[in-house]
Amino acid sequence: MPQPDFLLRLARDEADLIAAQRLRYDVFVDELGGGGELVDHDARLEQDAFDPHFDHLILFDRAREGCPAVGVYRLLRGDSLSDRPGALNRFYSEDEYDLTPLKTSGRRLLELGRSCLHPDYRGGSAMLVLWGGLADYVARHQIEVLFGVASFYGTDIDALNAPLSLLHHRHLAPSPLRVRAKGAPFQTMNLIAEDQIDRPAAMRAVPALIKAYLRLGGFVGDGAFIDHAFNTTDVCLIMDTEKMSQKHKAIYAGAARR
Repeated sequence: MPQPDFLLRLARDEADLIAAQRLRYDVFVDELGGGGELVDHDARLEQDAFDPHFDHLILFDRAREGCPAVGVYRLLRGDSLSDRPGALNRFYSEDEYDLTPLKTSGRRLLELGRSCLHPDYRGGSAMLVLWGGLADYVARHQIEVLFGVASFYGTDIDALNAPLSLLHHRHLAPSPLRVRAKGAPFQTMNLIAEDQIDRPAAMRAVPALIKAYLRLGGFVGDGAFIDHAFNTTDVCLIMDTEKMSQKHKAIYAGAARR
């Protein structure tokens, strides 16, 4: 593969949005086996009713034929909710989590979602470039709390009991920001006593994106949500920019200079 020539920007038009939805189809549908009512299998687009109301931060590679999207973040600011109609006047994550602690906090919120990278760009500089753009966006809009669901592959809780328990015991959000998973029954992440967890093995089972946010000082909400449509087990990640250490802030904001 040639050396990447990255271009990062917010979606400007329908063509940009389609490029993001095509990448999402490759990752969430082809790779992870997900689906959804509005997924267009003929056109290979993973889409939903929320897309027109979000900002889409997209990473393109000009060195690749057709300059395809190779990374994407979907972004929704809390101060833009009132601009949305009817049933869409809410955060996407509210399907899975009770966000009352965040919505009543008085803080400036940003929901992150549909984050993905093309397989060829994982483990390299692409994520840092995306993070740089996200850091700029957060600074420009004076965001105080970032949040959104992130996923483990599969819906077999027994297979995920160690990493979920590790997140519960070591990385649970403080009470003022502790959202709670919906679902009947509630899916606890407190599945194994902390002293019974093989911590290195459990952390290896945590997806890279979740680990990255934990390293930045992020937390998780209470409980997991089993998303059968997407074949995932979701946790809600929360990051309070005010509580990030100077070291973490340097790592996060430094991505913008790469």
